[in-house]
Amino acid sequence: MAPEAASWGDRLGRLAERRLPALTRHRQAEPLPIHLHARRIYILPTRFGMVFGVIVLAMLMGALNFNNNPALLLAFLVSGLAIVSFHHTVGQLRGISLVSVSAARPHAGSRAHAVFSLKEGSGRVRPALMLEQSGQEIPFTLAADETAMVAVEFLPVRRGWQSIGRWRLWSEYPFGIVWAWSYLHPQEPILIYPKPEAAAPDLPQDDRDRPGAQQRSPGDDWAGLRDHRAGDPPRHVAWKASARSDRLLVKEFADPISEAMVFDYHQLARLHHEQRISRLTAWVLKAERAQASFRLVLPTQQLGPAAGSDFVSRCLRELALLP
Repeated sequence: MAPEAASWGDRLGRLAERRLPALTRHRQAEPLPIHLHARRIYILPTRFGMVFGVIVLAMLMGALNFNNNPALLLAFLVSGLAIVSFHHTVGQLRGISLVSVSAARPHAGSRAHAVFSLKEGSGRVRPALMLEQSGQEIPFTLAADETAMVAVEFLPVRRGWQSIGRWRLWSEYPFGIVWAWSYLHPQEPILIYPKPEAAAPDLPQDDRDRPGAQQRSPGDDWAGLRDHRAGDPPRHVAWKASARSDRLLVKEFADPISEAMVFDYHQLARLHHEQRISRLTAWVLKAERAQASFRLVLPTQQLGPAAGSDFVSRCLRELALLP
């Protein structure tokens, strides 16, 4: 739709919402799935449609004035085609269902993308559809008996659960004489992860060498060779490596728990609550990029040690849900 037509239709739509509140009750959030039926689809003429109506009326008046039967036939034919197009425009939206809304790791303060899953169930193609919010317009086509994944952009402002807001689904197909629209306002919120600190310091270094720090405990993971000490079991002696050197060497094994980095909320006492969450978020993301194992210590629980995307998502979720 042309920008001037969009603004004209938008003004008419807002006027209808103010004057006819009972007809716009579907502006409230609804649980998924959201099914569009005829009673919740609104229709108004576009600017082109109003000019078209004036032209057809002038044709009809001229034909009646001059008693011109061919002109009357043409005026009635054009009017009939326009009226039939109203049905097709409303049919563009009728039967569409919003099945789900999802987002991949949205962080507060940065642009994120949500995916609308829109399903067509009547067995016909729906071209020239538009999903719109706050001036953002996403055109797409819905194939017959298929689900379209429409990516929309939004800006989350805070961490925690947040609504995706109210979106308008509309179309002018086939002739642009009228435009039909309906509202999609899913009730299910999206979890927004905390904003990572922009200039976060490096990951905490291993502090096992500090006095009183936890010492490396034996385990099953290979850690290297060291000099023999009294009390070492003979089965840990690296005989081949010792034969190639002038000293007795022992195989050393380490516990993966003692090797993990620790991201402790309580050790960031100089920062206020939200700054601590922001720094911990930045460290979690850095550890993921480095494929490092870590342990996250929060005020009410401890997570890990572990590594991998699933564990990172769990940590980000708990950080997002901190009070």
